[in-house]
Amino acid sequence: MGQFKYVAKSRTGERQEGVLDAPDKRALMVQLGRMGLVPISMADVQVKPAAPPPADKAKDVPPPAVKPPAKLPAKPSSSKPSAPGAPQKKWFRFEKRAHGRLRMKMGELLLFTSELSDLLASGMTLGAALHSLAQRKTGKAQDAIVTDLRDEIVSGASLSGALSRWPDSFPALYVSMVKAGEASGQLPGVLERLVKHYERVLAAREKVSMALVYPLIVALVGFGAMIFMMVFVIPRFSAMFEDLGGTLPLPTRILIGMSKGLLKYGWALAIGGFFGVAALRRLFKTPAGRDWKDRFLLRMPVAGNIVRANAFANFAHTLGTLLANGVQVLQALSIVEHTVDNSIIAAAIHAAKDRVTDGSTISRPLSQDGVFPRLLTDMLAIGEESGDMSGALEHIGKRYDGELDRAVKVFTTILEPVMMLLIAVGVGFVAISMLLAVFELTSGLNT
Repeated sequence: MGQFKYVAKSRTGERQEGVLDAPDKRALMVQLGRMGLVPISMADVQVKPAAPPPADKAKDVPPPAVKPPAKLPAKPSSSKPSAPGAPQKKWFRFEKRAHGRLRMKMGELLLFTSELSDLLASGMTLGAALHSLAQRKTGKAQDAIVTDLRDEIVSGASLSGALSRWPDSFPALYVSMVKAGEASGQLPGVLERLVKHYERVLAAREKVSMALVYPLIVALVGFGAMIFMMVFVIPRFSAMFEDLGGTLPLPTRILIGMSKGLLKYGWALAIGGFFGVAALRRLFKTPAGRDWKDRFLLRMPVAGNIVRANAFANFAHTLGTLLANGVQVLQALSIVEHTVDNSIIAAAIHAAKDRVTDGSTISRPLSQDGVFPRLLTDMLAIGEESGDMSGALEHIGKRYDGELDRAVKVFTTILEPVMMLLIAVGVGFVAISMLLAVFELTSGLNT
């Protein structure tokens, strides 16, 4: 047990100082949180081994070393000057980034939510928990964002209001659920549900990504091998064939022509490919281009099953989570509309939302456009009749999670041999073209 001198702020912003007994700084932070205080700085009280001096000589004892409070950047929207002695360079850098595209990645958001949920469940106040998370220096965007959240909470703002200042990091789903948790007094439970939600989202992304890793590696290796042969191997054989003379077979002439064209115009092909990819990416960001791309993906024989299963699972899990936390139906549908990655499915949700305003149920409007499968809408209708919408949506989400697993397995089972076949055809064409030329020339020499 040791003594710590602390500097803290109350909920009203009043600065308080004092000395408390605690085993360590973490226990002190919990103790201050239970007192309704947000710690600013904490330091060990240095006690000399000798007996304490008399009262009249106590002034000769040096004061305990107190760790100065952390220099925190001002809010991005504030125009007040910084406190004296603050490092202006750091403040300027933070303000510049805050007005830019500073954001948490999905993995960082999941880690932040999980740790905040654990700290609140342990009994810490929200301000103390955010202060604890802000003390870690990861060098990432999370540091600046968490620091700003803590400052907002200390100044009296709600957590949902502070989160809404960072829409690139905390989507509408996150903010709405936190707001519902604040209203119901169940913020730790809501954060735990958010952790489970984002764990499912990351797991689905990893399934699709891992399914594409091996075929992509095979494609890159095959493409690299073809380029190597076209640039370094074929020209050597071409020079040898020209020295020997004679008429080369048609496949050999085609291959040599491709090699010469690649050597002569390869730079133009590279530049054209670069600008072509950039133009496609720009096109897919437009509403028309995105609609065309998403409609094409849905119509693909094998990949379309993955897109549909992932979108429907995300729809069911997200909508069920929102409704279970007290979010209104129309607001929940608006949030889900922007969380679905496919614009065609998002448009169907938007149309269904407009019909729900007329007093109809969710299942009936969703079934009218033909985008959502009949099985999904029927299961949703059963949930509406039983009054357990969130339970029905959770069951639907699990079903499409299973369909996503099966679709990914089928995709990888088909794609891998197809990629190997294409590579084999390319390498075989090169080998046969060279062998035909060798046989043709050697037969001419023998005669």
